[in-house]
Formats: sequence, C-alpha cells, structure tokens
Amino acid sequence: MTHAFDKDYWDQHWHQPHGHSPAAMAGKPPNPYLAQATGDLTPGSALDAGCGAGAEAIWLAAHGWQVTAVDIAPEALALAAEREATSGMSGRVRWIEADLTVWEPDKRFDLVTTHYAHPAMPQLAFYDRISAWVAPGGTLLIVGHLHTSATTGHGHHPPAEHGHHPPAEASVTLADITAGLDGTRWEITSAEEHVRTIPGRPVPLHDVVVRATRRT
Repeated sequence: MTHAFDKDYWDQHWHQPHGHSPAAMAGKPPNPYLAQATGDLTPGSALDAGCGAGAEAIWLAAHGWQVTAVDIAPEALALAAEREATSGMSGRVRWIEADLTVWEPDKRFDLVTTHYAHPAMPQLAFYDRISAWVAPGGTLLIVGHLHTSATTGHGHHPPAEHGHHPPAEASVTLADITAGLDGTRWEITSAEEHVRTIPGRPVPLHDVVVRATRRT
C-alpha cells in the first residue's frame, strides 16, 4: 500500500479514534532521543517540523527554548494547544498549521528537529528541505524510521504509533541521511541506529537518529 501522507491522509488519521484523545496524549512522553541529543545545547530558537500533538515542542519550551511548531493537521494542533494549556505552558509555543512541503519560515533556527514526520514528498528531500532552516552554528536533529528488511507497506496508521512496520516511503537508512549532509556545511556529531519498545506496541521501533551542526 502506498501512503500519500498528504493533508487528506493526516486529517483522516487525526480524526480516527485510536488513542489520540487529549487525555491519552496528556500522558504521552516526548521522544526520548530529544532529551539525549539536546541536553548539551544552549536553549535558543527551535523549530519542530511535523509536531503532531506537541509532546516534543512542549518539552523544548519547558527547557527554555523559544519554539515554533508546525503541522499540517489542525486536529493535531488543537490537541497540542490543549496539552500546552494543561501543562501550564500556555503561550510558550507558536503553533502553525502549514504544509511543510511548501511552507517557508521567516527566520532560521538554532535547532530544527523532526520526529517521525512524513510529508507528501520523498523522505530524504524533506530532510534536505528542513536542514536549510538551521542557522549557522545551529543543530539539526532527525529522528526517523530505519529502513530494514522488515519494513513493509501494510497498515493504515502512521508507523510510529500503531504497531505496524513503517512503509518504505516513510523509511530511511543512516547512510542515506548522512550522505545528504554536505561535509563542507555540516559536522555530523552523532549518527546512530536504535531499537526500542513502547508499552502497548507489539513490535519494536527501529529508529535512525542523526544530529548535525551547521558550519555555515
């Protein structure tokens, strides 16, 4: 099954009753790689590209970052804003509804991060696009689905959430990501593959995590 990952796809996804209620999302922690990869950074401006229900954006704001969070799905952003309010962080995140394949920010950021975001464009092209939004000296943090022999195209829901292997068009390899970061412009500070389990998810996540610093 081919996934378009367009606005219609994501609107349908966020309107389905699959655990994304405000109550369910309130207890969902941010991606663990975020804290691990940003703990040594001085907080500044940050962009969360494909923020979903906002766990990572709110975590960044709570740790001193000035956060812009962008997603194509209004339902996701509504959940994110509600979670922000109930966490006592109201007004700390700038939420933007936009298609990341055409949207352009009005500035560059000290940190650009994305966690399992899948827009309606090739995955590696998306990473290349958002990398242009990192300010000189800033950090790019990519958390994606690792392409493995188990990767399949079945399953209706986004792969990070519902126990399915990610479809091939949403998966990448470590080598492909790092090859796309020009060494004259980027210093790759970490590039790792991980396997982790999530309570209630029947199969483990195979992740690729890349952090890079922009030289120029």
